[in-house]
Order: sequence, then structure tokens, then C-alpha cells
Amino acid sequence: MRQKLILYGMALTAVTPAFAQKATQGKATPDHPNIIFILADDLGYEDLHCYGNKYIQTPNIDRLAATGLRFTESYAGSGISSPSRCSLMTGKNTGKTRIRDNQCPVGGLRGVKINLRGDTTYNHRANLLPQDTTIATVLSAGGYRTCLVNKWHLDGYDPTASPNHRGFDEFYGWTISTTRSNGDYFYYPNYRFHGDSLITISANEHDAHVRHNTEISTDDAIAFITREKDHPFFLYLAYDAPHEPYHIDDTSWYDDENWDANTKRYAALVTHMDYNIGRLLGAVHALGLADNTLIIFASDNGAAVMSPRATLHCGGNLRGTKGQLYEGGIKVPLIVNQPGKVPVGTVDNIVYFPDFMPTLAALTGSERFLPHGIDGMNILPLFYGRQVDTDHRMLYWEFTGKQRAARQGDWKCVTVKPNRPLELYNIKEDPNETTNLADKYPEMVKKFDKAMRKAHFPSENWPLPGEKYYPKKK
Repeated sequence: MRQKLILYGMALTAVTPAFAQKATQGKATPDHPNIIFILADDLGYEDLHCYGNKYIQTPNIDRLAATGLRFTESYAGSGISSPSRCSLMTGKNTGKTRIRDNQCPVGGLRGVKINLRGDTTYNHRANLLPQDTTIATVLSAGGYRTCLVNKWHLDGYDPTASPNHRGFDEFYGWTISTTRSNGDYFYYPNYRFHGDSLITISANEHDAHVRHNTEISTDDAIAFITREKDHPFFLYLAYDAPHEPYHIDDTSWYDDENWDANTKRYAALVTHMDYNIGRLLGAVHALGLADNTLIIFASDNGAAVMSPRATLHCGGNLRGTKGQLYEGGIKVPLIVNQPGKVPVGTVDNIVYFPDFMPTLAALTGSERFLPHGIDGMNILPLFYGRQVDTDHRMLYWEFTGKQRAARQGDWKCVTVKPNRPLELYNIKEDPNETTNLADKYPEMVKKFDKAMRKAHFPSENWPLPGEKYYPKKK
């Protein structure tokens, strides 16, 4: 049955708490608000109507943008999931982060991945370590209850590196380390973690498609904010949508369109996520939390290469896709909303994922708990209509030894192939990276190259030749 496109739906779902509550002093206020950070997965820069999409219905996210701030020059932490989320959680760019790609060539833990066809592959992944400070660590130390719902992707194959062991008080979702809770099964899962306990979703047993994971995740999120309505909280709701494989049985929003089935499912995943965001926002209002809650919405990277880009215009005209450091891989939507505090409008300041750790620390009075060596800056003034200079610094990304990119002001330097010359683009005049100006401005390229090399720090999991971690020949 088609689900009505509600705006701020009011449905609440009661779930028994799985964790003992931690005492927290006081309640959230407009100046010291709750925080809900909603992250989509592989959502392209122009997948949302409020960012120019003419095909996909997203009324609830559009309303967040229409009543809040829409950022036009926002960047993810990387062009792919794990390193982008690591950058978000730790405040560091991928020249420093613990995790710099989904898989690592050296070290890490060996694990198995099984797809729906039963094919088994083995690879190595790095994971966040106990000494890695996360946003949740900082905010929890500042008195906030913290919860991650759904996708973590920073545990590698270490079951002791789940979010509830890396700063989050509560966790409901799936991890890489247990094949029964991840992979191609995640849209209609029959297993799900509640903390360290792997529970059964009985409605989805025997490959039954009864409860979609976007709905389950929203139920978990609503249950958390309902329990914690009298305490300041940080909810990190990381949906799977619209990551492939595009599994959703209800495509009724688009059944009248002359699209192939894959395109309908992709659009439906986005609209279904939007519908459930409406449910969550409805709960925020019903609980009387709207004025005391800051809502942030973003995507972890750009649209995937297999997304229906030609039909739905997912990445707009941006060059590149997920997995690349061109604009199409790392430029993402960002919306910030808090009634009565965040003004209505657009912001063209250049910001990226490492900025969220110091920003949320400043918002919550938790700055004294910040770790040393982070790369982000406090952009909180932008949320409240004030100006701060974000554009003269250099933003940096890398897939170690494969790709690297930097943005400073109007200019961006990038290469997406190993040992290939750097390309130079004026993003203000050429946002789609069509005209390489490297030959015209060779001195600028040299300055970028020098600064980018300085931004790279050796990694034991992604070592380069000549670095201390690089394996010696036997």
C-alpha cells in the first residue's frame, strides 16, 4: 500500500530500552539543544527537490531546507563510506584518519563478505581503536546521552569496535563484523544489533520482506528520543538509503512513471526515507522538543556509479561519482534547522565533515573534551546567521597512493589516478570541473602539491613506499 507523503507525521513507536540510563543534569534548551544528525547513504548532490531534482519527491527534507539553512558548498569526508564516516566522527581529514578507504592493503583484520548469490570474498579492514576520540565521546563527556542508529561502518571486522565501544551509549543497527547483520540483507534484515546483542527481526525471517530497515531505524530513533526527552541527547541516525542494492518492494510513488524497475526503486528508497524522516520530525514536535533540537541532514558521499543518474539527474552535472574525489564524489547536500534559532536561507561557505566535531562541541559546551590534532573548524556562527571565514583554509582528501584533492577558496586541485599529474579547476566559475587550468597556472599547482604532501601523514594500514610502515621485501 502506498504510504502518504506526510509532513511531520506524528506516529510514535514504543520500544523497550535496552540500556540502563545515565544520569544527566538539566534539560536541553534552545541555546543548549538536542542534536539529531541524519545521514543518507550515497545520496547524490541533486537527489533532493530542494537541491534542484525534478523527479524525486522529498517534501519533509525540502521543508527542513525551506525553514532552515541550505549549504551549497558542503563536502563529505571522503568519496566512499568508511573513510567519510571516520572523518565525520573524528574531526580529521583522510590524510590523518585511522580509516582511509573501505579496505586496507596492510594490516587490519581479515573478514568475510557473502552476497545474495552466496559468493564469498575475503578482505581486510581497519577499525577505530579505543584511543580514537569520536563526536560521541566528546558529547557524552559533556553530559549528552548518545545513540547511533543503523550504519556504523567503522568496526572493520572487530566486534569490540562497535559504536557502543567508541563513545555511544546506545546502538541499534548492523556492523561489518557479523555477516548476518550486513551486506545485501540490510534493507529487510532478519538480524540486528542492540548494543552487543544480536537480536532477531522475526517478521523478516525466511527472506520475508515485511519490515524495511528504514522503518526499523526510524522506530529505534523515535524510541530513543522519547526515552531521553528530558535529557540533552545526540542522535546519529545513519540510514542505508539509497545505497545499492536497491531493495524496496513499495514503489507506488513512481509506478506511473515510464522508468525501469531499478530507477523506480532508487527513487522510492529516497522518498521512503523522506517519509520516515517526516515520522521522526513528527515525534520531535509531539514530544515538545522542536525548539530545543538542532536537526542536521547530509549524505556520506556522492551518487554511486550504478545509480540512475541519466534518468533522475542524481549528481546534477557534477563530474565524477562515489569513489572519486571529483565534485560528484564528495560534494553533498547539507541542511541545518532549528526553529527560532537557525535563520532561513542559503550558505555558500565551504565546509566539510571534519568541521562537525569542533562545531558540536562548541554548541554543547564540550570543547574541553576535544582531542588534539583535528582538522575541522568551528562553523557554529554560520548556523546562526553570523559569518566566519571558512574559505581561506585548505580542505584535503586522499585515497592513499591513488587519489588526492584539495580545495581552497575558488580553486581545487585533484587527481583521481595514481601517479597522474594534478588537475586544477576554478570551482566558482567551473563547478563541474570541465576545464583543467593546470598548464595555465603551474605555480598554483606547485603550491597545492606542496601543501597536500604536508597534509598527508603516514598510515600503518595504507603505507606508501619510503614510509616507515611500508612492508619490507622478504
